[in-house]
Amino acid sequence: MRIVALAGGVGGAKLAHGLQQVLPPGDLTVIVNTGDDLELHGLLVMPDHDTVLYTLAGLADPVQGWGLAGETYAATAMLERYGQPTWFRLGDGDLATHVVRTARLRAGERLTPVCLGLQAALGLAGRVLPMSDDTVRTRVRTDDGWLDFQDYFVRLHQAPEVREVRFDGAVAASTSPEVLGAIGAAEGIVIAPSNPIVSIEPILAVPGIREALHRVRQQGVPVVAVSPIVGGRALKGPADRMLRSLGSEASALGVARRYVGLADGFVIDEADRDLGPSISALGLRVRVTDTVMVDDAARARLARTTLDLARGR
Repeated sequence: MRIVALAGGVGGAKLAHGLQQVLPPGDLTVIVNTGDDLELHGLLVMPDHDTVLYTLAGLADPVQGWGLAGETYAATAMLERYGQPTWFRLGDGDLATHVVRTARLRAGERLTPVCLGLQAALGLAGRVLPMSDDTVRTRVRTDDGWLDFQDYFVRLHQAPEVREVRFDGAVAASTSPEVLGAIGAAEGIVIAPSNPIVSIEPILAVPGIREALHRVRQQGVPVVAVSPIVGGRALKGPADRMLRSLGSEASALGVARRYVGLADGFVIDEADRDLGPSISALGLRVRVTDTVMVDDAARARLARTTLDLARGR
């Protein structure tokens, strides 16, 4: 079953890893959010892409869920001595990824082939596709004004209340042929348990992607989403707080409402079983299971459950 997953962040990377475990090699394509990307020390840094990349390659830090296992920070220490900002810490191994990627982009290569080249070097069987080759940047408005996403997320530790979100450059961005081809060839679409506002919405904001998803859905390709909210809380990140501050309910039901008309099925945690009838009333098929991915086996179990729902089992 050829699967395309929309993902961003640690939750998305974990489910992508679960899907990789249960699908035949090459049957998984992950379309990742690039709205979180930033330019730092003259380099293009792609947090969501690299989190998925390292996770699928078996290189991710098992505690943090992002970055490389066994990472060192000698370069960051030296940058600090030079008086450079180091609130966004780049590990030494991670730095190599950014150096190679940026050099190839400056040589005139397109972003998607550059990313695919990095993935091939690390031995990935599937593909991790940027949502666009063009620059899109997520910005959030707080009581102190507009902020670049990483300023809010990392430098300010997600402390400010988010009043509004926008995706600069999205309207002018183009969908890559690789993304459109993957969606067109998919036999199932999975929306990972990623922040629906700043991980999934930027992907859908790129012209052509939402339309392509609607097109394959009308052709009978199932679209299944997994809730990132468990018992009213995000397991990681600010999704619950963002939902509340932007006027949505911070619950699996609140997330499900955002996917009405886009998804056919919705996977929720046992803690939210009581919300099942309300989610079903939205027109979504509901599957209740343990969605907390504490280890590789739990990731694979959730992936199988999600695929079973997609297959109508």
